[in-house]
Amino acid sequence: MSIHAAAGPRSPGERLAQIPWKRYRLLVIGGALVGIVVLAAAFADVISPSSPYEIDVTNRLQPPSRTHWLGTDEFGRDVLSRAVHAARISVKVAVVAVSVGLTGGTLIGITAGYFGGVVDLVLMRSMELLFSFPAILLAIVLMAVLGTSVLNAMVAIGIIFIPGFSRLARAATQEVLRQQYIEAAHTIGMSDRRILLGEILPNVITPLLVEAMAAFAYAVLLESSLSFLGLGAQPPEPSWGNMLNTGRGFMDQAPWLGVVPGLAMFIAVLGFNLLGDGLRDFLDPHLRDGA
Repeated sequence: MSIHAAAGPRSPGERLAQIPWKRYRLLVIGGALVGIVVLAAAFADVISPSSPYEIDVTNRLQPPSRTHWLGTDEFGRDVLSRAVHAARISVKVAVVAVSVGLTGGTLIGITAGYFGGVVDLVLMRSMELLFSFPAILLAIVLMAVLGTSVLNAMVAIGIIFIPGFSRLARAATQEVLRQQYIEAAHTIGMSDRRILLGEILPNVITPLLVEAMAAFAYAVLLESSLSFLGLGAQPPEPSWGNMLNTGRGFMDQAPWLGVVPGLAMFIAVLGFNLLGDGLRDFLDPHLRDGA
């Protein structure tokens, strides 16, 4: 009997303790930054010293102070309160948009990769047509059709993400189709639906999850861009994009109006990108085996 067998199974805590976290510092740093953004969004009402909509013209354009840690805007509204409530909108838009893109793109990609032929040709040519448009231009066109609102921004950004996820899912599906267990599934008469959902989908999900982290960062940028252009969150609803748009007119008089939302966007985008890179390294079997 080996020493490990005699000692019995390790607890989850012991297994976590043995993971070389220093090797996965990108995962840790990215997770910490994303955690800050998500917690700020989740507890915005607790963190906010006042309502993000409360106007106090007697305190307009006040610099950071004990009363208003990040200053006030041109209407006397607390910038900290608006920034954390804007995080809630950005996180909500990112989650919904990436979910739409991931779900739609995965279904299209694995279907095209599995069936091939005419199905693959029609589906992927459609995706390439969407992919040929610059993302922000396509978003503006979709918002012009759907109307300006946060909900429509979620839908528009989600549609933009579908082609990227579909191409990745198709490539991963074609790789899985070369495996012997897929041939065995066909041999025993397993239905196409069971093969797609039971055999292929679980084996292509890892690269898609890594891609989803990068998509979260891009979703934050797209939502902020749309709001900056007046196509996303509408005033007085706070968004990092419309806060930046306001701040650009007060850079000499009140620079914090642009710095705060810009810094918040930087933290969110950097966090999601680092988390994606760290997750890719953590899930890479070659790196894990060498740890």
